[in-house]
Amino acid sequence: MSERAFISDQPLDEAVIRAAVGDAAHGATVMFCGIVRDHDGGQAVSALDYRAHPDAQRFLEEIVDRVTAETGLRVAAAHRIGDLRIGDVALFAAASAGHRKEAFDACEHLVEEIKRGVPIWKRQHYADGVSEWVGL
Repeated sequence: MSERAFISDQPLDEAVIRAAVGDAAHGATVMFCGIVRDHDGGQAVSALDYRAHPDAQRFLEEIVDRVTAETGLRVAAAHRIGDLRIGDVALFAAASAGHRKEAFDACEHLVEEIKRGVPIWKRQHYADGVSEWVGL
């Protein structure tokens, strides 16, 4: 498992991701924290269930490597799988750069690529007892 890209069924540690992009020459580190919220599409959400394809780790590593190569910056990401509750962190993504705009842009690009290219699926459990897979 890479320290710059990993999938875990345990709570994610922000400090690990921040350390993976740390560089004394960089004056900006941008962190994205994707948190399970209590609603979606006008419905109350009670919990989420994330499931990953067996190759999801490889896909995440490839995306982190590609964004690193494209931007020339340090980037890292961790995605949680399993049963998550409201307020739990589902995704940490980070980028560090000499200046904030580069770091913000790289972090946003990283998150979009993860959402688009890592085979992790989300099932939302609604307060009314119904559940559905989202974004399949």
